[in-house]
Amino acid sequence: MLLRKVLDLLYLGAGVLAGVFLVIILVLMMVMSLGRPIGINIPSGDDFAAWSMAAMSFLGLAYTFKSGDMIRVGLLVDRYEGRTKQIIEVVCLVIAIGFVGFFAWHAVIFTQFSWILNDRATGVVPVPLWIPQIAYCGGLVLLTVAMIDELIHVLRGGMPRYEKPKPKTAEEVIEQAMQSAV
Repeated sequence: MLLRKVLDLLYLGAGVLAGVFLVIILVLMMVMSLGRPIGINIPSGDDFAAWSMAAMSFLGLAYTFKSGDMIRVGLLVDRYEGRTKQIIEVVCLVIAIGFVGFFAWHAVIFTQFSWILNDRATGVVPVPLWIPQIAYCGGLVLLTVAMIDELIHVLRGGMPRYEKPKPKTAEEVIEQAMQSAV
């Protein structure tokens, strides 16, 4: 039970951090756009905005997956019920864990090499590249953990937590669409 709370808090924390990076992007872009005519310049502002975009994207993955808002193609899975659907979900999760885990593993190695080689950005501000790379590494590792967490839950017979219940009325369809947009 404690592990469940810790994992959920970790997913939420990464989602909040992704939101913080979204605000950073907004502030950077506004200052760079509005400041240009009056002589305000942020050195390597484009680099910081790009790194914030990557951080936002990757840190938000686990939270988006666990909350059921990640784009999911359910054409095959939604046709089945019961045990058959559970088996298909397990197979899909195993394949997804394989791909995301492979990507996460190589992202960690890539970031480790950047740290070892003291690789730096070529912009005006020579930021060590392992610093912005940590966000995409962490996001991918956390997504892998979230998928493994979900696989264990489904193997124990639970319904996938990322799958929202099917709407039964037109109002429920609209309500789910509105919740996903927020």
